[in-house]
Amino acid sequence: RAQSEGNKVFHLSSSALRDLAENVEDLKQDKKWKEHLTTLNKMSKYTPIIPSTLQAELRDYQKDGFTYLSRLCNWQIGACLADDMGLGKTVQAIALLLEQGINGASLIVAPTSVCYNWVDEITRFAPTLNIHLLYEENNREEKIQTLGKMDILICSYTLLTILEDELLKKEWNLVVLDEAQAIKNHTTKRWKCVTGLNAIKRVALTGTPIENHLGELWSLFRFLNPGLLGSLKGFQEKFITPISNHANNHVKHALRTIIQPYMLRRTKSEVMTELPAKTEQSIFIEQTPEELAFYQAVRIKAMERIQELSADGNNRFSILAEITKLRQACCHSTLVEESIDIENSKIKVFLELVEELKENNHKALVFSQYVRYLDKIREVLDKQGSSYQYIDGSTPIAKRKDAVDNFQQGNGDLFLISLKAGGTGLNLTAADYVIILDPWWNPAVEDQAADRAHRMGQKRPVTVYRLIMKDTIEEKIIKLHKDKRDLAGDLLNGQDVGGKMSEDELLSLISQ
Repeated sequence: RAQSEGNKVFHLSSSALRDLAENVEDLKQDKKWKEHLTTLNKMSKYTPIIPSTLQAELRDYQKDGFTYLSRLCNWQIGACLADDMGLGKTVQAIALLLEQGINGASLIVAPTSVCYNWVDEITRFAPTLNIHLLYEENNREEKIQTLGKMDILICSYTLLTILEDELLKKEWNLVVLDEAQAIKNHTTKRWKCVTGLNAIKRVALTGTPIENHLGELWSLFRFLNPGLLGSLKGFQEKFITPISNHANNHVKHALRTIIQPYMLRRTKSEVMTELPAKTEQSIFIEQTPEELAFYQAVRIKAMERIQELSADGNNRFSILAEITKLRQACCHSTLVEESIDIENSKIKVFLELVEELKENNHKALVFSQYVRYLDKIREVLDKQGSSYQYIDGSTPIAKRKDAVDNFQQGNGDLFLISLKAGGTGLNLTAADYVIILDPWWNPAVEDQAADRAHRMGQKRPVTVYRLIMKDTIEEKIIKLHKDKRDLAGDLLNGQDVGGKMSEDELLSLISQ
């Protein structure tokens, strides 16, 4: 912080004060302020050089990304690389890890499902770095404390919370958070662990810096540059309420101005004109009379239970629980009531689609957020004789890697993936079709799933199918997508930013 006459200025805002000071005559400057100005001048002259040991040819926009990350790290300022999914955030970060390796040990925190991907990518692009996968280490505490120059420790968010004490004791030269939207909730132990890490330099990688509401942005920046957005209460009062509740464009512009220097975002349409086209199509499926009767029974029962709730309490979670039952009823009756097994129209359409894809030599990724639904899909595929790979949130990390490698090598017509296990971080370009069995609240999460196939290395056009049951809550969720589409882009481009849905809005999803 720069200090004068007892007034303090946040250090990331001092450049504005410098511009003001240059226009003041007879300005008195103390020693600390002069030293700070010298540091700023040195920072502005820093020109990064891509490490010669990087075994990759970076595209122009990736060189710009490395330069951006390197400069902010050199200035010890947190940086968020928010490139669209599939633009190679990993290789840009690896170039930075190589450059920073000589300064000390680095920590990569990533979802369990992509830790092995980091091992593969670093081995391929930066063989001079020493890789340590915490999951496979025996004496973990000793390993953490002995890490030094050119050492990279790869840790899952789950292990971070388990080995919190050991990881927080260590001073890290650089901490990289992959899929950094994982720390969007400031009430979780994961967020508390991440923000407690002792790191000189901090980088976040995420294609969706805001998935649902502006509070997630505060959580991310609390890790990157603590203090920049103030306290959570202050951020709520100054930014969230005026923007989300009152659509205040002046406040929106102010927030955009604050965060833009520390967040670099490029979209596919901007930088990758050579990427093949992506086509999206919703397939609307008629319910049979039996399915319709079951769905309406679940809906009416949900409304009755909600009406019985206390008018004074917070009913949000109870309403969400009823909504979940309705969404599951669209997938299969047994997900709601095991004793009621109605032939499912969505599965029937899915199987017809799979047969057509197989006949034309296409491979597809199949996503659902319900593992029990994927179990039903597996049963019918086994009867049909279709070959597939499969992962869900309980699949061990080594088996996930084997499944990905097998699919990429051509083993399997389909890859069945639960949302929790594979919505992020996987490279599955062997597929040129994506089937989303049940629509999700946030279209950005669907985009992440689709971009497992539509990314660098893909040579064919990619088609995304959403299977939607007509006249159900699924149709209403699809209509919501328009309002929730890419909230991070909305903020950066000056468009409207949405907030959480109210109880009345949630109830409207259940009503007839």
